[in-house]
Amino acid sequence: MSLDVSPELIAQAERGEVDEDRFLEAVQRSLPYAWAVMKRVATRLRDGDTEGRPYADDAVPPSSEVERGQLLRALASTAIRESAERHFGVRFAFQNCHRVAAFPVSGAESEYRAFTSVRAQILNQTPALRHC
Repeated sequence: MSLDVSPELIAQAERGEVDEDRFLEAVQRSLPYAWAVMKRVATRLRDGDTEGRPYADDAVPPSSEVERGQLLRALASTAIRESAERHFGVRFAFQNCHRVAAFPVSGAESEYRAFTSVRAQILNQTPALRHC
């Protein structure tokens, strides 16, 4: 199971209405490592801590497979990723099994396309990441 959702949240979903803030509370509680990484890169972008680039990223490998799994679940899920993007006011991008970047919602289109390109994916490969 990816998320630990409350019976109340399940009941909301069954009625067809879901409070996105409550959903994000479940994400934060269930995937704390992934939430911390997304928050960190979004904060860096907001604060201008971007090393001169129009985006902020984090390429520190997770310290465990549990953390890696959280990151993969959070960023591979469109619902989780898009809800987090709305919450933080950014657009997330993901490479390999741990490199997360936050881009402004508008602007930096060419940098976003470059970061998410096939070329960038290939250039970010190393033997250590082969089975991550």
